[in-house]
Amino acid sequence: MRRRANRARHRKSRDPRGHWLLLILVLPVMFGALLFEGWTTHEVDAATTRKDCAAPVPGSVDKGGPVLRFHDGKAASSAMPARTVALTYDGGPDPVWTPRLLDLLRAHHAHATFFLRGAQAAQHPDLVRRIRDEGHQIGSNTYTGAAMGASSPLRASMELSLTQKVLAGSAGIHTKLLRLPQTTAVDTMCGAEWKAAEKAGAQGYTLVAADRWFRNPSQGVIRQFSQNALAYLGTKELLDNPKVAKFTTVTAGVRQPAPEEPVPGIERWSGTALIWAKALGHAFIGGMAWVLAVAGGLGLLRLAMLVFFARTHVRRLTRIRPGATWLREVTDPVTVLVPAYNEEAGIESTVRSLLASTYRRLQVIVIDDGSTDGTADIAARIGDPRVRVIRQANAGKAAALNTGLAHARYEIVVMVDADTVFEPDAVYRLIQPLAHPAVGAVSGNTKVGNRRRLLGRWQHLEYVFGFNLDRRMFEVLECMPTVPGAIGAFRRDALRGVGGVSEDTLAEDTDLTMALWQAGWQVVYEESAIAWTEVPTSLSQLWRQRYRWCYGTLQAMWKHRRAVVQRGPAGRSGRRGLSYLVLFQVALPLFAPIVDIFALYGLLFLGPWQSAGVWCGFLLVQLICAGYALRLDGEKLRALWAMPFQLFVYRQLMYLVVIQSVVAFLLGTRLKWHRMHRSGTAAQQIGQPVAYRSLSSR
Repeated sequence: MRRRANRARHRKSRDPRGHWLLLILVLPVMFGALLFEGWTTHEVDAATTRKDCAAPVPGSVDKGGPVLRFHDGKAASSAMPARTVALTYDGGPDPVWTPRLLDLLRAHHAHATFFLRGAQAAQHPDLVRRIRDEGHQIGSNTYTGAAMGASSPLRASMELSLTQKVLAGSAGIHTKLLRLPQTTAVDTMCGAEWKAAEKAGAQGYTLVAADRWFRNPSQGVIRQFSQNALAYLGTKELLDNPKVAKFTTVTAGVRQPAPEEPVPGIERWSGTALIWAKALGHAFIGGMAWVLAVAGGLGLLRLAMLVFFARTHVRRLTRIRPGATWLREVTDPVTVLVPAYNEEAGIESTVRSLLASTYRRLQVIVIDDGSTDGTADIAARIGDPRVRVIRQANAGKAAALNTGLAHARYEIVVMVDADTVFEPDAVYRLIQPLAHPAVGAVSGNTKVGNRRRLLGRWQHLEYVFGFNLDRRMFEVLECMPTVPGAIGAFRRDALRGVGGVSEDTLAEDTDLTMALWQAGWQVVYEESAIAWTEVPTSLSQLWRQRYRWCYGTLQAMWKHRRAVVQRGPAGRSGRRGLSYLVLFQVALPLFAPIVDIFALYGLLFLGPWQSAGVWCGFLLVQLICAGYALRLDGEKLRALWAMPFQLFVYRQLMYLVVIQSVVAFLLGTRLKWHRMHRSGTAAQQIGQPVAYRSLSSR
């Protein structure tokens, strides 16, 4: 009944939905916030130092006071009255020192003028409101403190307008006071800075400089500070000075109207939105720094684990390998199961490679799972008595394997994908670890046959560097999660003990392997048993294949989730295997888009050389590890040239597959088998001819 229900579900399964709307909306918003944060924080298109003066300040202004107003292009200056001090503070608000300054001013019943930077005001809007509420004046020190004379016209305009928006959103005001960054006395507003002052004055701003430091306070001064510890101490010194008669704000001292103007509601809303965008970008930066650290740490940890355990796998003396004095040579007859669905391109090459095996005691069962092409006829025409073809209605790969298992005559069962060809000694080498009575299954070494194009080379590197190093580590840790469908050997009684091949998931090989561990069997990796498989030749085919793999693995992990709380070897293998899969095959790929966005952010705003150095360093570590994996597998190192390009396309495709799979799994989307182009080219790797070319596979 359960199998009939699974087959009905297989027939009713539907194509995966594209859950990309959220990602399409979130990533641009995230990147936009980061661009804004990077632009404002790291001052793209703004000079950090002012240009040298090319022309002096007009003489009438140079000899006048520090407060400048412009009317019809002409500047008029004003100064503080005698025995009057206007305290001004540049930058901020600072979360540490601004509250201390405000407390000190309140204790002395004094008021000051705070020239705020918009970027910092957006981070601390509560301090902006406190400055306003306590009767102090607010002026603009631009958004980032860039040298206005050295900035482009667009940047200079935005430095002023963004600050006004922040003040509107935080305090409900605009200000007409401006202090140009990197200027002190009036004579420092020369050359390009004077032109910037004139442009700002034409927009209605009153510019405020500071008196020369040597002027006697009894004559009246505007005393300039930055918002830090020295400003705090300097303010305290002035306020405690009995020679100073009066402290006031800039406009009150020169008898001008208050600079703050209330703004309408729409301005407040747009300013609030700007503050939120700033907060969002700032939060992204902080959060992504942690994500980058975690992802980088996980990535390096995985590489270190792979190399360490692979070396352990090679060096250690194991009791379950051929050659151990107490282990017998396995010569028992073998049943080979070949499930096939529209595999006319490669089925003949697969079967003939099995028949050409040095291990002659074989029964080969080809299970045609409702193919609509000539798969079954081609297998039947081979004409070898060891080959049997069974036809059934389409029900899925798991059902086909169970059908073959029911017709198997021998106690050792080898499962082979219909697009795979075996090396002549592969069957013999694959079954030898079964001499150990605790071993219930053996994973072989799958290699990429069609690796001549770039996409094939990328998959070749993944098979050798990723899958095969993983399997060496999994054997050492005794937690092998998957015996691949391309090449695997099993005890028939072990398969019967777990109820055969489950039809509950799309990753039937992973589901079966996890079930064997839970039943108490060991699963090992035999790297010398080599089979050649044909991998997808287009990105769309690769997407469908990996999507099914990833989705099925998630299903299997969820199905066997209780293994993490079991006791004994079965629970230990479950905790190790599932923890590894969750960390490195689910969590790490989910972090990958954030890492890529942050890498682009670093390239744009943190310096290209620093970002390139980090990227090249990580690539070098990967190349070293991949080179070691190729060496262990007897492959040529020249394949490494394709690895840097893999990081630009292939890696992104793989993490998008994981994202899509996780979303589909959480939303309960059911998948079905997907067809893929086959050409039978895997056979060429061992010198066999390509028998047919067509469209096939599932």
